[in-house]
Amino acid sequence: MERISMSDWWILAVGGLGSGLLAGILGIGGGTVLVPILVSLGYSPVESVATSILAIVMTSVSGTIQNWRMGYVDFKRVIWLGLPSLITAQWGATLASTIPAYLLLAAFGVLLLVNIWLMILRQRLMANQNGREEYSINPTLARLGTGGMAGLLAGLFGVGGGVIMVPLQMLLLGEKIKVAIQTSLGVIVITSISACIGHAQRSNLLFWEGIILGTGGLLGAQLSTRYLPKLPNQVVNFSFRTLLVILAIYFLWRAVNSYNLMILPMDK
Repeated sequence: MERISMSDWWILAVGGLGSGLLAGILGIGGGTVLVPILVSLGYSPVESVATSILAIVMTSVSGTIQNWRMGYVDFKRVIWLGLPSLITAQWGATLASTIPAYLLLAAFGVLLLVNIWLMILRQRLMANQNGREEYSINPTLARLGTGGMAGLLAGLFGVGGGVIMVPLQMLLLGEKIKVAIQTSLGVIVITSISACIGHAQRSNLLFWEGIILGTGGLLGAQLSTRYLPKLPNQVVNFSFRTLLVILAIYFLWRAVNSYNLMILPMDK
């Protein structure tokens, strides 16, 4: 813990608090906030991803316990989505060290934009069906695919996977956004633990930094999960889409910068 200055300590604590608020309100693990914070403090991308996952374990557990106490967790939904993520999170941790950084960043930015389209499409389908929900995709396969994708994202990018789980649950399984968010947060417990183990085996974790971030996240998740059921659906939808747009722009910008840094030595 010697490398953490007092100013960095406060930045990590506030960043963890923000990630916890996002976890409970939007059903995401908060890694999309934590990884940039850690990178800006001088930690390597691999250390940032792994440490983010450690904090997400604490944050997601806190938020899920609060949801469970209020009766908002369906463990059957969580297990079906979480089981495939145990395997795919390990794949993601392995791929993270082999794929060029600019491709990972660009792919993630595009994925965030695709998620917005998925949510809009879901709402249009519901309007056209006049409240009747009919799905051609087998629910079991949809859950396995959604959970598997979430685990892959957790290992690759240091995120919990909620950015893909929430819209896919709405589109493929007909879940309302609040149910999708609450289920997503429970699944993030499973995906983050699996990804954390994968990175720990590769000695990528920074323990104390992760604990500081996670402690801040514990408080934020407890606060936000209490207020989610009281928020109008329109507010939650708008907040989620706005966050995705901001993050997509950020990651695409980082991808361009990463690519430019890679080709500069070749030009010389």
